[in-house]
Amino acid sequence: MTHRAVILARGLGTRMRKPDSATSLGPAQAAAAAAGLKAMMPIGRPFIDYILSALADAGIEEACLVIGPEHGAARAHFEGGGPRRVRVQFAVQEKPLGTADAVLAAEPFTVGGRFLVLNGDNYYPVPVLERMAAVEEPAVAAFSRSALLADGQMAPERIARFALLDIGPDDYLRRIVEKPDLAAVAAFGPDPSVSMNCWVLDARIFDACRAVAPSPRGELELPLAVQTAIDAGGMRVRAVRVEAAVLDLSSRDDVATVTASLAGVAPRP
Repeated sequence: MTHRAVILARGLGTRMRKPDSATSLGPAQAAAAAAGLKAMMPIGRPFIDYILSALADAGIEEACLVIGPEHGAARAHFEGGGPRRVRVQFAVQEKPLGTADAVLAAEPFTVGGRFLVLNGDNYYPVPVLERMAAVEEPAVAAFSRSALLADGQMAPERIARFALLDIGPDDYLRRIVEKPDLAAVAAFGPDPSVSMNCWVLDARIFDACRAVAPSPRGELELPLAVQTAIDAGGMRVRAVRVEAAVLDLSSRDDVATVTASLAGVAPRP
């Protein structure tokens, strides 16, 4: 059983910062959007509270929130009366160099054991987190495309921004295809497995994060580091096949949908 989680919340939040005249936000939401810190977006409560509550329900006891040096609002939220079910620490990623670099920032927190990695702008269902926490080796949550689209929160064109997973007949990951073009998507068939950046990793990932080359987008990306660990280090990554949707808080246009989806959830971080 994995009891630690690393939450990646350092991103620039470019899409969230971008004003959209068709989207109406309250003052607190507008301030969070302008700061680009999606984990602190007020959805009744800050979005991070829902993430931590789901992690606690899944048996996670400690979480490390990777933030930037300018994200004092996240620290202030947890001062004083912090979460009761999850112990929260912070790791600072000095520059937004990518998700592999963000994971490196959290290396001391992991103390050499297995740990979950997840995005700070995604809400993953508790059963998915429970299944991942129970895996006793490196793993990736392999979401079916059809399940991600089923609730209507994600448009088909958004799925194209996520990585596709080439999974062998033994249910281990062979290849990760980041930002696939139309030809690559077609090659995976009508219902490919999609990565929503939910992983179980261990200490072997850190050397790969240090060794990975920048992506075509100039970032040090975690999926490429995982591929490096598979190819060069022999790390095997189990694919946990998932039929579930994920709430994705990438842009201002997502706020209303995510708010409605979480309206009946009372977070208990």
